[in-house]
Amino acid sequence: MKLQATPKAERAVGTNKEAGSKEPRSQRKRMRRHFRGYIKNRSQSCKERSSSWQEIESRPLHVVLGNEACDLDSMVSALTLAFYLAKTTEAEEVFVPVLNIKRSELPLRGDSVFFLQKIHIPESLLIFRDEIDLHALHQAGQLTLILVDHHALPRSDAALEEAVAEVIDHRPIEQKCCPPCHVSVELVGSCATLVTERILQGAPEILDRQTAALLHGTIILDCVNMDLKIGKATLKDKNCVEKLEALFPDLPERSDIFDSLQKAKFDVSGLTTEQMLRKDQKTISRQGIKMVISAIYMDLEAFLQRSGLIADLRAFCQAHSCDVLVAMTIFFNTHNEPVRHLAIFCPHAALRMTICGVLERSSSPSLNLTPAPSIHPNLQAYLQGNTQIFRKKLLPLLQEALSAYSDSKATPSGQHETAGVSGEQVDKELDGAGALLFPRLSQDEEEPSLPPTPMNSLVDECPLDQGLPKLSAEAIFEKCSQISLSQSTTSSVSKK
Repeated sequence: MKLQATPKAERAVGTNKEAGSKEPRSQRKRMRRHFRGYIKNRSQSCKERSSSWQEIESRPLHVVLGNEACDLDSMVSALTLAFYLAKTTEAEEVFVPVLNIKRSELPLRGDSVFFLQKIHIPESLLIFRDEIDLHALHQAGQLTLILVDHHALPRSDAALEEAVAEVIDHRPIEQKCCPPCHVSVELVGSCATLVTERILQGAPEILDRQTAALLHGTIILDCVNMDLKIGKATLKDKNCVEKLEALFPDLPERSDIFDSLQKAKFDVSGLTTEQMLRKDQKTISRQGIKMVISAIYMDLEAFLQRSGLIADLRAFCQAHSCDVLVAMTIFFNTHNEPVRHLAIFCPHAALRMTICGVLERSSSPSLNLTPAPSIHPNLQAYLQGNTQIFRKKLLPLLQEALSAYSDSKATPSGQHETAGVSGEQVDKELDGAGALLFPRLSQDEEEPSLPPTPMNSLVDECPLDQGLPKLSAEAIFEKCSQISLSQSTTSSVSKK
């Protein structure tokens, strides 16, 4: 997927300095007109100049958007699908992969940073969510969205739902959450598998080694080195990896790429507790009760022994306006087998007890939980015997727990009360921070107008950065103009 040999969206996956110098001036101006009104300008002078950039072309911009967690699977799925669409669609269409995080968040994703460097994709050429105003594009009638690795938009993006033209996801769909559009869903280990299948079926000739390496490494990491016994990989994942290896025999050995990506992913050295919680988080909610589920890449015991942990957990909940924080710790033992444990932080006693009860009693699936010694009354930790229950499989149980709590606190008279725990007990167990964190739990709230994303979410009330981008407007214009190269440049892509 080398930019010097690939038009349109290739600028998001390579470099194209030589070709860029030959770009027609009229085309460069056209692309600048197309984007200038929508890039969040860095300085007041840029903002003043933007008032004169009102002429926008009629053709739409197709944005391929991954999920808000922006893990490696989401990032690579967006990049490679945009590449495929750009190579197989008529020249007037423009496809742009957008990473659904702020640029400043990328360093927290060690595996993504490592892989971008390994595949020779400069971070400076990527476009992040805080660098393009999708709402303004939509208001101008020029936005088409393609969602990958998720199937519903957060409440803050509800207005964009009508712009969604396609969904590609690898987790169960809740019909009420999914936009009315073309939906491709299959329960495989990696969304990159579905993108690989689409490329192989639609235009295998566009694959080059760089694109194949992106897809190959991502599937292997997501599917835990294609170990079917672990329960993440499916036969389709396995078949796609084998087909990529057949086309490009010089791809890295599976164990080598898995070990290097996993090492980068699990490297949390130097991260604060708050950064570890943000590194890979998802959000669900029910009737105004918000829960964050974070993957923590270390042993449970080491996590619980972190200095100032309770204060950090409390501060995280306050900063993210969440009522419950669930940390799923994961590390690999000496046999390279995943070990997963749980820690549930919730100052509200009744809510915490409801969640723990649902998880402990669950038989389909069974977590085989063993309570671990508690370091604080508001924190319940568990050793998880069934290590095949990873976060994606845990989320439905947590949603069930939130629903059970919401149902239990509603009475026929419309009043709310705590099921199984007296008000006095709750008051005794609530510390000062809990009272600050949970003012909403005593209010009679309706279901949100848009249901939350059940699976892939940093969704409801997700705070999108309203600040200024890290890149100058001119730098963004230059990147966007590279996308348009395909409208006048055709080059062959050789398989290496």
